[in-house]
Amino acid sequence: MSSVRPKRSDVHHPEPDGQVVPKLCESCEARHRGVCGALPGDDLLRLSKISVRKTLKSGESVVCDEDDVISFSNVLNGVVKLSKLLPDGRQQIVGLQFAPDFLGRPFRAESHLTAEASGDVHLCSFPRAEFESMMRDNPELEHRILAQTLEQLDEARDWMMTLGRKTAREKIASYLLMIARHSAPQPPSGQGVAIDLPLSRGDMADFLGLTIETVSRQMTALRKAKVIEFDSARAVRIPSLRALERAAGE
Repeated sequence: MSSVRPKRSDVHHPEPDGQVVPKLCESCEARHRGVCGALPGDDLLRLSKISVRKTLKSGESVVCDEDDVISFSNVLNGVVKLSKLLPDGRQQIVGLQFAPDFLGRPFRAESHLTAEASGDVHLCSFPRAEFESMMRDNPELEHRILAQTLEQLDEARDWMMTLGRKTAREKIASYLLMIARHSAPQPPSGQGVAIDLPLSRGDMADFLGLTIETVSRQMTALRKAKVIEFDSARAVRIPSLRALERAAGE
C-alpha cells in the first residue's frame, strides 16, 4: 500500500521546481530582493525555523556600539539609523538602512556602531553563528552579502561627495532623493512620489552636517520652488523626481 506524505503546514510548494518555501517567507521582500534570495528552499526553511520577527518603536536599539553581536537581521519595513558616538556624547549619523537591507557585519564579534529604529521598524532576525555557517556552505549567499556591501560602499562614497562639496540646498535635495528612491525604486512614469521622512529635523541636520535652522530654511525654499509639497511635518510629496534631481545637483 502506498502512503501519501502529509503536506507540511509551515511550507509552501511552488511550481514548477518543487522547492519548499516557508509560508513566513512567501511574500517577504528580503527573500525576493535581499540576501535570502540566494538561499535554496531547504536552506530558507532551515533559516526560517530559527528566525524571529521583531517590531521596534522609534528610538529602540537593534544593537549598540561595542555590543557583542549575537544576531543579524533583514530590514522588512521602516528605516534603521546607523550612528557613532564620540567620547563627549556627540552623535554622528553615518548611514541609513532600508528594506530589504541586511543589517549586520558578518565575521565580527563586536558591533562598531549603533543601529536604532527611526520610526517603526520590522525586522526578521536570526542567530549570527547559524547564518555565518550558512555563508560558508553557500557561495551564492556569500556573493549576495558581498554585492550588497559593495553597493553600500558606493553609496557611502557618493554621500561623502554630497557632504563635502554640495550646497545646503543640494544636500537637503539629495537626502530627499535618497529616501524617494528607496521608497519607490520604480515609480510610475510621470507621477509624483509620496514619502515619509524617517529622520527628525535634528537628525537630518546631524546627518547632513547642517544646523536645524538651515534644514528648516532649505526645506521651506524647496517648497516655495514647488520641488516638494508638505502633507504634514513628516509627509512629503515630490511632484517631479526630475526637478528634485536638478535641485540635488545631479
